[in-house]
Amino acid sequence: MATKLDKTLKREIEIDGNAYIVTLDPQGLKLTEKGRRKGPELQWKDLISGGAALSQALSASLDQSD
Repeated sequence: MATKLDKTLKREIEIDGNAYIVTLDPQGLKLTEKGRRKGPELQWKDLISGGAALSQALSASLDQSD
């Protein structure tokens, strides 16, 4: 049986030599560079509904237009 996620859980990971903090909470997840406050956030409901893929595609298309 899995443990219910009822409070914030933070873990450090390393990606390409850079340290990041993954924060999981009942509303979703957030990935921030260690020592920073801002980073991408993803709500669980968006992940399940497919809204996350739509948001990512929109963001990618806006980045390409610059």
